[in-house]
Amino acid sequence: MPIDPFLLLRAYAIGVFPMSDDRDDEEVYWVEPRKRAILPLDRFHLSRSLAKTIRSERFRVSVDEDFTGIVRLCAQSAPDRPTTWINHEIERSYRHLHELGFAHSVECWEGAELVGGLYGVALGRAFFGESMVSRRTDASKVALAWLVARMRASGMQLLDCQFMTDHLRSLGAIEIDQRDYQSLLGSALAGVELGDESTLLSDGPGAAAALAFAPDFSAALSVSGPVSGQLISQLLTQTS
Repeated sequence: MPIDPFLLLRAYAIGVFPMSDDRDDEEVYWVEPRKRAILPLDRFHLSRSLAKTIRSERFRVSVDEDFTGIVRLCAQSAPDRPTTWINHEIERSYRHLHELGFAHSVECWEGAELVGGLYGVALGRAFFGESMVSRRTDASKVALAWLVARMRASGMQLLDCQFMTDHLRSLGAIEIDQRDYQSLLGSALAGVELGDESTLLSDGPGAAAALAFAPDFSAALSVSGPVSGQLISQLLTQTS
């Protein structure tokens, strides 16, 4: 059965998230890392080659167009990752959060093929990245760049990456201790009221907007029509 969505949201609000040991494992456990990876929004490393890829629009990038597809792609085995922590219960749980308006995805496409992206959970002014995937060179980097640009444009504060990897470090992620993370989390969730479980479950998708949990990433940039790679590149290089 899926994890209760209210329990899952409350866990994120205190800095805890679920994992499993294997795709087919039935057990789920809760994690609170002693060292947390975050990506400061003003420190995203946009290399020349990545900027060129973004501006060329080699990938079509969408938001929340195929959330289920991204989670499924992240859960698939690959030569460099024979297993995954996303078991079937976790997959169902995040699909439910997406239906309620709390979980979001950024997708990269080549034609009609989904070739990479990421997904995570939005609460207040924080985005908790859960997983990212590439089936083409730089696809996950492009998705992350779009996420950072949208977060900067919409006034968000905290991008939680959970655990540090070389891939994330190359893009500007840093590690901080639990106390510093809790301070940043508290600031990003200031003013957010969880309400109660009955409100969340009875209101359905409207609950996300009512509780001010999930910024609309599709509308985060105040432009008409599709968002260009050129604009994303500009947003990532401008200084405040």
